[in-house]
Amino acid sequence: MRVILLGPQRRPTVDAVARSLGLDGPGEPVATITAGWQEREPDDTELGTLLGGSAVNLSLYRRWLDVQDRDAPYAAAERELAGTLAELQDLYLLRLDYALRAVYAVQRRSTGDALAEAVAAVRELDAAHLRRVDGARGEFFQRLQPHDRPVIAGHRAAVQGVLGQARALVIAGGHVGVLADVLHLFNVAAALDPQLPVIAWSAGAMALAERIVLFGDRSPQGPGHPVVYGSGLSVLRHVVLLPHARTRMLLEDTPRMAVFARRFSPARCVLLEGGTRIELDGAAAGSGGTWPPGVRVIAEDGHVTPLEAA
Repeated sequence: MRVILLGPQRRPTVDAVARSLGLDGPGEPVATITAGWQEREPDDTELGTLLGGSAVNLSLYRRWLDVQDRDAPYAAAERELAGTLAELQDLYLLRLDYALRAVYAVQRRSTGDALAEAVAAVRELDAAHLRRVDGARGEFFQRLQPHDRPVIAGHRAAVQGVLGQARALVIAGGHVGVLADVLHLFNVAAALDPQLPVIAWSAGAMALAERIVLFGDRSPQGPGHPVVYGSGLSVLRHVVLLPHARTRMLLEDTPRMAVFARRFSPARCVLLEGGTRIELDGAAAGSGGTWPPGVRVIAEDGHVTPLEAA
């Protein structure tokens, strides 16, 4: 699958991408997903114009609201799941705070085996949390069987029908948790043709990864800990995507960034800044293989480094 990752679109570049792929001319529609915008999902006129006027919004957030209205047992179970996930997240954050404080304390005294062991403990904590989250979601879907529920099945069929006729799929940013939830609910990954180009930025890019990592070092309360949120679509593997990295991360704090990179290794920690355009073919996207030279990553020494040609 061809995947094109873009930087944030405050100064749009998606129009240039659309032109380069021939998406701005007559032909089949370009499917779009703006569910991360939540209530603003329909406010996609500008995006449609940038794509040459052929965009068809999959309206995943509206479809989710329809499920809430028309399938009361599913909606009630989903609220119960949200409570379970919130409890898991609270316990994870509590343990993560202690574990990362220990890492930074050890780092100030040693860069050898003791630091490696401290980072390994955080990695195991992350992995255990992701297993618990995926387990809770898996049990939920096993019990509720979305494909057997008429309202959800109807929306899935409609989404698959649009994607089956589309020339490309464009996934915008917004709230990554909401976006990931509706992408899973309406089974978007299974509906994607391997030949369909996917263009994504910000939360849309993050949702394509196998693991979604939330981060924010510049909050009013001070630097927060990066956290593993859950699983994305796994279209992209062995990568942590970092939109707005320069404004949201303390990139100049190399010891902190070194811990970040080592914590999520062997995944590449890729910066998606304004103007970024990264094109991946199926092999690079699906296996974490060779990425284009020049892609900016956080290396394990904590420095931002462009990838070199293979």
